[in-house]
Amino acid sequence: MTEIERKFLLKNTDFLKDLKGTRITQGYLTTDKERTVRVRIKGEKAFLTIKGKSNDSGMSRYEWEKEITHQEAEQLLQLCLPGAIDKTRYEIPIEMHTWEIDIFHGENNGLSLAEIELQSEKESFSKPEWIDKEVTGDKRYYNSYISEMPFCEW
Repeated sequence: MTEIERKFLLKNTDFLKDLKGTRITQGYLTTDKERTVRVRIKGEKAFLTIKGKSNDSGMSRYEWEKEITHQEAEQLLQLCLPGAIDKTRYEIPIEMHTWEIDIFHGENNGLSLAEIELQSEKESFSKPEWIDKEVTGDKRYYNSYISEMPFCEW
């Protein structure tokens, strides 16, 4: 139940133009330093996720997730803190990994991020040509942060 991921900015998003993404709406019930509790609707599915505090590298943290009904998610979203996240996610398999590309909308328009989940912090992976600067561990790029401090206010 440990999530290990690295996060990157993108050089451009041209490579996504012919791909189909999935719209995601998510809100936070808490964004405490020690834990976040997130409600997410991803296409036709919905989830409740609890994440612990990141380790020093920012790569690893505890994650628990449970699928819930769409109706439950809609009700829980009404209880969330202000600043819901609206984004489109593209999943791109490359070699043994799947890159998750998030293109943000609304107050976070202009922000695009790529994430890759790994089995260990030392695991090697290929970086596609569209990957730019690594922002793993930079709290400004956590979804919980941008729900409180939107990209348009940076």
